[in-house]
Amino acid sequence: MKLRRIPRFWAAAGAVVLGCFLAMEFAARHYGLPGPVTTQLREFVCPPKSGPLLYAGLSLTMVVLTWRQRFLALGAAIGIDIAFFVVRSVCGIVVTHGHPFGNGALWVILGCAVVALTRRTGAERVLLLKGVGLGLLLVAGRKTGDTWLLLTSKTRPAVLDPYLALADRALGDPSWVMGRIVTATGAIGFNFLDVVYGQLALAAVVVALYQLRDVASERQFPRHHLVRTFLVIGLLGPAVYLVFPVVGPVFAYGTGTEHWASVSLWAPRMPPSAHWAVADLWPRTPPPLTVPHSVPFDEITPRNCMPSLHTAWATAIFVHSRKGPRVLRWAGTFWLVATLCATLGFGYHYGVDLIAGVVFTLTVEAALRSYDRGWDRSGLRLTAYSAAVFAALLVSYRWLPWEMAEYPWAAGPLLLLVMASVIYGYVRTVGGWEPVTAPARQRRPQPELL
Repeated sequence: MKLRRIPRFWAAAGAVVLGCFLAMEFAARHYGLPGPVTTQLREFVCPPKSGPLLYAGLSLTMVVLTWRQRFLALGAAIGIDIAFFVVRSVCGIVVTHGHPFGNGALWVILGCAVVALTRRTGAERVLLLKGVGLGLLLVAGRKTGDTWLLLTSKTRPAVLDPYLALADRALGDPSWVMGRIVTATGAIGFNFLDVVYGQLALAAVVVALYQLRDVASERQFPRHHLVRTFLVIGLLGPAVYLVFPVVGPVFAYGTGTEHWASVSLWAPRMPPSAHWAVADLWPRTPPPLTVPHSVPFDEITPRNCMPSLHTAWATAIFVHSRKGPRVLRWAGTFWLVATLCATLGFGYHYGVDLIAGVVFTLTVEAALRSYDRGWDRSGLRLTAYSAAVFAALLVSYRWLPWEMAEYPWAAGPLLLLVMASVIYGYVRTVGGWEPVTAPARQRRPQPELL
């Protein structure tokens, strides 16, 4: 009976996900933009935007395969990429945007889906389809995220940056401080943090592969793993963007990426938005204390600051790496610290965005773990408290920024205290859910007989 229900459940879940992608496609088409379905289909033939991400998706799919099948899949992907490279070279096609590799990985993932539907049955079919779903969701999540960012810039003409800039006074304007530090390090500091910031998905794949390392032998997925958290964060986070549209200090109070173009040749290339800025202040001078109000902005720059999803994802990597070996734990800590420095130092986020991102992640983690346990009292209490703190942060940023800037020595510690309370509640509650292993009893030495 269970074997019949599982395929129906996953078929329904797949239909829901496909429906969301189609809705995003139609919404993007309404604004004359290609949606996630179109951009994904193009990468079967055209140079992909992110080749490493496609191979990361393939690696997630291969967790359900045997070692022999993994070598065959990887060899097929590399062979297809070589064939695409030869054809493009013969036809004189020069890859100027995107990567010259990655198509093979996408074709192999699709091939695994075909094999699952035509050559597998029962639990083996479900397991292989789950692997294909993980790989495709990682890739499609990136495409959907890009479409979300475009929609936020089209549907939210005004931004609320003055509110967050005022609230950030309670934390000592950390974005301005880190911005000056990163600028002082020059191209070395910028390029180092840029690699960490841009390859967050690959870091997540490393942790996920460690958590899913036994799937091929046990023939089932663990109940909770990092990929679930990543997908839920990516699904819910952009909805908050529409409620609280913010572009970030480097755009609202600076010259955008033109600032980094003077520091490094590897700076991200985006349309200039300097003439939309309130003033050219970042990172030299914090904005003055004025009554906050919404300001109009361009229709290109994403409104993707509140909460900081890079911080949210880096926090999820840190949390899920705690049960790994020492190297993985140190790597998770490094990625979290470096991501926090990059988000602030590049001027992409305010300090209050980071606090909201941490609370947002722990709320999602608490909800997912509580769902696995059956929503007992401790799980409900933790999830409700974390969600209430996150909502209170949004309300305070919107309606109390002047008071926060006027009394920074009270508001700043209070913000850190409420974040620490969520962290403490999560660690204590989830730690109580972990099974306690009692040490083996030692046999008492028997007295020698005379």
